[in-house]
Amino acid sequence: MTTAVVAGADPDGLGEALEDEGATVVRVDGIASADSLTVAGIEEADLFVLTDMDDATAISVAKELNPDVRVVTYSRDSLPEFAKGQADLAVDPELLAANVVAEEIV
Repeated sequence: MTTAVVAGADPDGLGEALEDEGATVVRVDGIASADSLTVAGIEEADLFVLTDMDDATAISVAKELNPDVRVVTYSRDSLPEFAKGQADLAVDPELLAANVVAEEIV
């Protein structure tokens, strides 16, 4: 079973779509920091989903805590240049619906 840590408001419902696909979803409360990611279980997670590019520094934190975690960004905002090399998949919700993305990554 896939475990996903979701950070950000998730206005397009990727977290719910992942649950519909059978994934276990844990949401980060507040800002995605090392502490909040650890509490959410990033060290054992298969996926780190980020929906707020203002928190893009969380990508490097997640990768530091779990080098094998797959990073997916799902936002209308652009992924900052510094984080592009660490994200496995960057998707604009206007291009692919949440259920399609969830089906592909679970």
